[in-house]
Amino acid sequence: MNNTFNLLRFGLLFKKTLLERPMQIIGFTVLILSLILIIYNYMYPLKGFDSAQNLTFTWGLAGGSYFMASFVFSHFSSNATGSSYLTLPASHFEKWLCGILIAGILFPAIFILFYRLVDTYFVSLFHSSLDPAAPFYKERYQSVNIFSFNGVVAWMVYRIFLLGVSAMLVGSLYFNKAGFIKVSLVICGVLIMLYLVNHFFARIIFGTAIEDAMIFGHVTIPVGNSDGIILLPEKISDFTLNIVSYIFPAVLFITSFIRLREKEF
Repeated sequence: MNNTFNLLRFGLLFKKTLLERPMQIIGFTVLILSLILIIYNYMYPLKGFDSAQNLTFTWGLAGGSYFMASFVFSHFSSNATGSSYLTLPASHFEKWLCGILIAGILFPAIFILFYRLVDTYFVSLFHSSLDPAAPFYKERYQSVNIFSFNGVVAWMVYRIFLLGVSAMLVGSLYFNKAGFIKVSLVICGVLIMLYLVNHFFARIIFGTAIEDAMIFGHVTIPVGNSDGIILLPEKISDFTLNIVSYIFPAVLFITSFIRLREKEF
């Protein structure tokens, strides 16, 4: 039998992981899907479809996956369950892959499928409620569309999703207790530090008061009675965005694999 990966052994591990903690994994999935449905239903009449779609997709995919990732390696919250998990007859690669599959692939796939059904239903319901004979029917009909999974907002959420899941997988292995809270505090601390460093260097370079200094984005400076925005050059912006969005999460995913392997020894 292959000591690194065996499909049958991995299947049994995956099944055990899901069924051993149904309230954490299956129960949470049902909960987040239900909350998204409720929030969408009550928000679109108040704030409009764009706000409802953006908010529910962001919190459902990025937020939900972030929470799910904190459950994946929660075996190490106690010595007993942690030791029991480490002695399972499966390789550390299979255990790591199981966590990646649940938090990074399975839950997002279920959420995206559910979200598409919900979004399509509410958009279709709105379209069918319009009177074709009413003034501005065409404009109102075209003003509401199904959320695009290839739009600007969607790609921003994908990047947040990758960063959040990869960071939580690493953090849940380093912080055995209250991993979700500790990782969240670390992420907030890093963001604040980056903002302050960006603000500091922007003030040195431009030699004036800075209204805003968005990380890897732009700097806002006062110009007379208004504000001027200085954007990061496109090539540099794309380069840094790719590193932060893809390279850094890949490094974190690999780090979580190394950390899990260290725990097994």
